[in-house]
Amino acid sequence: MRLLRLGRVRHVPLKPRVAITAGDPAGIGPEVARRAAVDPSVLELCDPLIYAPDTDRDFASGALSGEAGRAAYDVIVRATSDAQRGIVDALATAPINKEAFRLAGLPWSGHTDLLAHLTGAPHVAMLFHADALSVVLATVHIRLADVPRALTQPSLEGTIELTAREMPKLLALSARGATSSPRAASAGRIAVAGLNPHAGEHGLFGDEETRVIAPAIAACRARGVDVSGPYPADTIFVRASRGEFDVVVACYHDQGLIPVKLLAFGEAVNVTLGLPIIRTSVDHGTAFDIAGKGVADAGSLIAAVKLAARLVKERRR
Repeated sequence: MRLLRLGRVRHVPLKPRVAITAGDPAGIGPEVARRAAVDPSVLELCDPLIYAPDTDRDFASGALSGEAGRAAYDVIVRATSDAQRGIVDALATAPINKEAFRLAGLPWSGHTDLLAHLTGAPHVAMLFHADALSVVLATVHIRLADVPRALTQPSLEGTIELTAREMPKLLALSARGATSSPRAASAGRIAVAGLNPHAGEHGLFGDEETRVIAPAIAACRARGVDVSGPYPADTIFVRASRGEFDVVVACYHDQGLIPVKLLAFGEAVNVTLGLPIIRTSVDHGTAFDIAGKGVADAGSLIAAVKLAARLVKERRR
């Protein structure tokens, strides 16, 4: 018997499998999910799998309902379970409607706290990442009047340290050419915005900066985190967009999202920090006013799927 000498077999890793959840079935989610799943730039990076409600259920486009909220929830639960079991490598989520969740009797205000609950993650944060600017939110979907009470030193320290652990992964992607960000060569410089005008002006306009924010920053710096502030919110986002910092920790939802959406609407990707699974999402809502009209822009979801695939590859390294 003649033996054949075989060359070394080269292992080619499988493309990441990214679950695209369709979001609220009455919104634009199903439409942008379908477009993202067939986009050539997406197919080049990963194998997308759409997770949607059962096909025998019909939801009227643009109609707010608890039934649609429950259907969106069921899809998220199923996709999250598959991610935890390794059936898929990451989630990229289309938008849900928070009022529909409430009508369905669900206690969660959005994907972030729901996913934390489903995965048992003790501390999570929302990062909106774009070439132009990256922002992490210290508080999320709460009333503006509740922000000062929610912004505690322990919670802020946790968010800063979580950002310090997770942000280098995104910067590594930039350094490998995935984006053209001027922050690509950095190790992760974090700036913290003040809550009050002029960052409190030494207590003249509020004491949260001196009582909560500055001590949290000092504690994190003592543990080796490259973080500084608090800086006045009316200038820190400009400085970050020019490359002075890699990410800004904003005190509340609109403080952080207004500059991101002004500079990179439709391009920014929402990344949940602190989860045991990879999850990215769009930077927009369900857009009931244009649902079913075939005019929704899938650009943000496409960017979310591609970033999820790159994060999977980065984790495999």
